[in-house]
Amino acid sequence: MKINLKTLLLAAIMLSVALVACDGDEPTPTPTPKPDPTPEVQVKPLKGDITNAMVLDAQSYILSGTVRVKAGASLTIPAGTVIKAEKGFDQYILVEQGGKIYINGTAEKPVVMTANSDKADSGYWGGLIINGYAPITNGGTNKTEIDPSKPYGGDKADDNSGVITYLILDYTGAKNDANTEHNGLTLNAVGNGTKIDNVLVRESADDAIEFFGGTVNVTNFISVNADDDMFDFTEGYSGTLQNAYGLWSENHSSTEKDPRGIEADGNHDGNSPEGTPQSNFTVKDVTFVFNAKPSTDATLMCDDVIKIRRGAIATIQNALIKGQGQVKNVLDFTDKKGAADSRTKVEYTSLLTTAPADAEVKGTLNDGNIQKKEGLTGADTSKLAWTKLKF
Repeated sequence: MKINLKTLLLAAIMLSVALVACDGDEPTPTPTPKPDPTPEVQVKPLKGDITNAMVLDAQSYILSGTVRVKAGASLTIPAGTVIKAEKGFDQYILVEQGGKIYINGTAEKPVVMTANSDKADSGYWGGLIINGYAPITNGGTNKTEIDPSKPYGGDKADDNSGVITYLILDYTGAKNDANTEHNGLTLNAVGNGTKIDNVLVRESADDAIEFFGGTVNVTNFISVNADDDMFDFTEGYSGTLQNAYGLWSENHSSTEKDPRGIEADGNHDGNSPEGTPQSNFTVKDVTFVFNAKPSTDATLMCDDVIKIRRGAIATIQNALIKGQGQVKNVLDFTDKKGAADSRTKVEYTSLLTTAPADAEVKGTLNDGNIQKKEGLTGADTSKLAWTKLKF
């Protein structure tokens, strides 16, 4: 075999260069370590029937369809949990009779139920409904508005459906038709063994909260820009709402024909004037704020700040009404299906800067039962500071 001299010489030169490079003073560069990829935040689905004890993690969930907490089952939601609902009438959580819900939010980490969209508006999804065994007008049971197959009502005044504390509900109130619609929080025959406090409902179609019978007491409740009523009572409700705050912000308008601060019926839709029990409830320490610019435009006007009718007995204590917004009536005790029970009592301070479009008071009660006073303070907003609203 012949070996080319030039080839040998070239190989020797290349080997020498390589050895020099290895012996040089320059260290071999250390590769820059790549950061570990940021783990994706997992969003779990929440759907279907709950038939035993379910405890969620404190993370985000997507509500996809209807969640029903069945009799004997429970749903526990820890502080800081966020539940984002898909759009639609069938997106809601229903606690059936005998089921329990435990919403364990804190002032620092409330539980949030909201829309799965950055462009949501009122009525995007359903809401939260609780069905209990407490009394309703005429006794027995009635059918849930949004699902007639689910009953509510009974004879257990102290019925216990769980605990709700520090909860935010946004963009609720989806409707199927004009007579079938959700609220923010719907309490159907819920008993006073249930604890509910510190709830904020924002931008709800229909009502922020509605009580269909029952005896449950609610404390520290805030309604912001409800499309219809801030606080609605009917069908023999007999509990207490204490420290409540209702707000219409400056740009709020309503699609409803008669939005109100309080709407109270003795019985459901005025169809059982002789039935028992009729609503006989208390609201104490309540503030109504109307910040919209004065206007006779019906979409910008509150129909009645307080409307009591159809045999209801209401005791309204320490009510403060203020703002520049237009209201039609401050107090209204009349209705074609029956006036308020004359034993109703209302004490209030009005700081409205725009005169009512119709009347300060419509209808009559027993002598001395309407007391307009100076200096009432309404809700204690220091107890509502967790909402971070500007009061």
